[in-house]
Amino acid sequence: MLVQLASMRDAYAEVLLELGEEDSRVVVVGADTSVSIKTSLFGDRYPDRFFNVGIAEANMMGIAAGLALAGKIPFVTTYAAFVPGKCLDQIRNAIAYPYLNVKIVSSHGGLTVGPDGASHQTIEDVAAMRAVPRMHVIVPADAPSTKSLVAQACRTLGPFYIRLSRPSVPTIYSASKEVEIGKAKILKEGSDVGIVACGIMVNEAMEAAEALSKIGVSAEVVDSHTVKPLDSETIIRVAKKTGALVTAEEQNIMGGLGGAVAETVTESYPVPISRIGVRDTFGESGEHKELMVKYGLTSKEITRAAKHLVDSR
Repeated sequence: MLVQLASMRDAYAEVLLELGEEDSRVVVVGADTSVSIKTSLFGDRYPDRFFNVGIAEANMMGIAAGLALAGKIPFVTTYAAFVPGKCLDQIRNAIAYPYLNVKIVSSHGGLTVGPDGASHQTIEDVAAMRAVPRMHVIVPADAPSTKSLVAQACRTLGPFYIRLSRPSVPTIYSASKEVEIGKAKILKEGSDVGIVACGIMVNEAMEAAEALSKIGVSAEVVDSHTVKPLDSETIIRVAKKTGALVTAEEQNIMGGLGGAVAETVTESYPVPISRIGVRDTFGESGEHKELMVKYGLTSKEITRAAKHLVDSR
């Protein structure tokens, strides 16, 4: 089967143009990465609503806060290494605390930044932003869901952190099949084990489910694109149905999706859980596919973990 690859950055640029036409309050603020992330396309069309503040990310957050207070809907975008990497204090105190309508969209999250190396491979951003009170945290799986979730965030009051990946990724959703903020999406029904994933790991989860089916294991696959607020109802329902869960994410297993799922089931319906992700270590320079293999972010690792849980009963 031919796999269609598409860029989340391209999808983000496209939806920004659509939102800019739809609502004159939409403005874009960048930090010298607008060509790479494609937000420069918004600046070309709406130059009076586009602000490149240079490599001054902390100041950029203050500017975004001021724009929100003035009634605008600011989209603040740069690499995850810099936002939230260099300005968590400003995000916390200037945006989340007063509950301002600022949409923070980072690109180049996770190990798949590749050759840029450990300094740019942000593996703790989801956990950090999840811990900030009042912050929504979204990790789309592909280009179509990126467009849908960004558009929904624009129309939803409050601060958002939306994390995009650098490489083009397989398309999972059709343009007509919408995802919904706050609602995990069941992509495949199963009965033996649940696989809860976000971001680029959703495709790996789907491939793992296919491999598991060939050895007689029925896996339910859940796209938990909204890491916060987590769709606890769906997660608990899948836990009760399958009796075991595997989580998969392109970040440190501590504090991100795996942590959120573990907290939820521990409090409500404890089941065995195996977390696939970066295991509390920094990355290194390399091609993104090689890094995913080395650090265990593959369908094979998900398959192995799921089979182990099923066999352990």
